[in-house]
Amino acid sequence: MNDFRLYLETGFQHIANWRGNASLLQQLAGIPTSDHILFLIALTIRFQFSDWKKILILVTAFTIGHSITLALSVFHIVSYSVNWIEFLIPVTILITSFSNLFVKKFVFKTKFPPIYFMALFFGLIHGLGFSSYLKSILGKDQNIFWQLLAFNVGLELGQILIVIIILIISFILVGLIKINRREYLLFISAAIFAFALNMALDRIHSL
Repeated sequence: MNDFRLYLETGFQHIANWRGNASLLQQLAGIPTSDHILFLIALTIRFQFSDWKKILILVTAFTIGHSITLALSVFHIVSYSVNWIEFLIPVTILITSFSNLFVKKFVFKTKFPPIYFMALFFGLIHGLGFSSYLKSILGKDQNIFWQLLAFNVGLELGQILIVIIILIISFILVGLIKINRREYLLFISAAIFAFALNMALDRIHSL
């Protein structure tokens, strides 16, 4: 039970790192936590609290994606280059933030908008980033199922917390202060795009 709690807390702290900098273990393992937080912001910034059903589907799609590759990697069913994943994660942020530029009327009538499939597909890539960190801290115990489950639950709780914070900030700025919603979306997306582009260019040399 203590082991389950330890890995749950580790998963939560890995995604919800408020300092924005990876720990030494995370740096050795590969993917900085700030990458995943930027992706979550780019993914959900177009939505408000009233879109909670769409947000639930969106986060679920991302969770399914990263859970699949996290498990496949931890159980050594798939192998990959950490350098390529380091590069591809900011690429997912670039594409997601760029897609926000085409949101104009905030009327999401399509039952399965493209962003759902983006979240699922990009979740597969982020799962490999999560697995780099998890494999660096796993013990020698052969029965790692519960460790994997606890870590994944911790990740999910961290993601939910981040999404709630994003929605609260959006509500304050758009709902209360009355900042134009599209201008807010464009400003945040442009800033994220610039950060992600810089990260991708820095990492392309290591491929």
